[in-house]
Amino acid sequence: MRNRALPRLPALHAAMLDRVIAVTSVDPCFEALLGTGSLVSGGFDAESDLDLVLVAETDRYGEAMAERRVFAGRLGDLLASCTGEHVGEPRLLICLYGPPLLHVDLKFVASDDLGHFSERPRVLWARDASAVELRLDAMTFEPEAHDAQWYEDRAWLWLHYSAAKLRRGEYFEALSGLDFFRDVVLGPMLRRNAGERPRGLRRIEGSPGAQARLVPTLAAYDRAAILEALHRTIALYMELRAADPPPAPTPHMPEALLDYVEARSVEARR
Repeated sequence: MRNRALPRLPALHAAMLDRVIAVTSVDPCFEALLGTGSLVSGGFDAESDLDLVLVAETDRYGEAMAERRVFAGRLGDLLASCTGEHVGEPRLLICLYGPPLLHVDLKFVASDDLGHFSERPRVLWARDASAVELRLDAMTFEPEAHDAQWYEDRAWLWLHYSAAKLRRGEYFEALSGLDFFRDVVLGPMLRRNAGERPRGLRRIEGSPGAQARLVPTLAAYDRAAILEALHRTIALYMELRAADPPPAPTPHMPEALLDYVEARSVEARR
């Protein structure tokens, strides 16, 4: 299936994309430029990032990677950049341009190793567009989604982490753990149950009923507030799990975790 027409972009994003195409097209390292993220999934607006994939000739990929910061600097006023190891993608260069500020992700891949895409990328420029489209036609695109057992195998480990930090009095760590759980488990499960694409918390305010169900899982820097948020997080997970039960539920949960955190809470009140 070929790409649909490129969405209408805000002027700032359109100007940057024009520059990227112009610079890429005269650089002998590259054979194609692909667009991903909101350029494919829709909903592009003035606050969106530009998610771009630069396809390098295989025998020049090392050169492209070594010079990627130089390449990024040729695109405009580069304020800051870092590589993407922290998100599990070392081929990614995360860039901030401006002012006005614009976030651009540049992912560098070799022609013989395009990797995995959750959705078919857009061909924004290519030396041989037909050949690139044919390669994309032959690929399988798998949306990023997890089954019920994936969540269950991790949920109680992650919830126990927050409970342990709460018991120890490490409130920032406990809050961080609950935030992580909301993003990686509750948000995607809410969307899954609503028949939507599981995209974490991105724009979840637009998902019917999601805000009202997630807000009670937030907490202030206070033991009682964190304890209440943990209880509500557990309850919401159990509710969402019931819509698609895992084949192998974790034994003794949630009772064991509730006993664990409540025992410490009783001690703290003495």
